[in-house]
Amino acid sequence: MPIIILETYVKAPIGMCFDFARNVEIHIKTTSQTQERAVGGITTGLLKKGDEVTWEAIHFGVRQRLTAKISEMTKPHAFTDVMVKGAFHSFSHTHEFIEHSRGTMMKDIFEYKSPLGIIGQLADKVFLEKYMKNFLVSRANELKKIAEIEANRM
Repeated sequence: MPIIILETYVKAPIGMCFDFARNVEIHIKTTSQTQERAVGGITTGLLKKGDEVTWEAIHFGVRQRLTAKISEMTKPHAFTDVMVKGAFHSFSHTHEFIEHSRGTMMKDIFEYKSPLGIIGQLADKVFLEKYMKNFLVSRANELKKIAEIEANRM
C-alpha cells in the first residue's frame, strides 16, 4: 500500500491553515486542474468530524466520484478523511499542522490501496503513485498561496 508524505511550509497562522484545508470552497479552488466540485453531502463551508462530502472530478480523462468522511479531528492540529466510496480500494488522508514561529508546517500523509489486486499494484508503480503525489503537491501549493495572501492582509 503506497504512502505519500508531503510537507509544505506556509507563512500563515496554524488556525488559518487548518480551516483553509477543510474549507470546501477553497478545496475546489485548489483542485481546479481536475475540475473538482462538491456534489453531495457537505458542499459548502468548513468540514467537521463526521461530515461526508462527495467530490466529482476528472482524472485520466474520466469523470469520477469519490465520497470521503472526516473520521478524526483535533482542532487545529490534524484531521483525517477516509474514502467511503470511490475508485480506490481504500484511502486515508491525514492532514497535520505544526505551528512554527513564523508560520505552519502542513503535513499530508496519504495512504491508499488501488483496486484490482496485482493490476492495481502495477498501476501504482507505473504511474498512479506519481500522479497522486503531483496532485497533492499542486493542491498544497495552491493552498499555501491562498493562505499566505490572506495572512498578508491581516
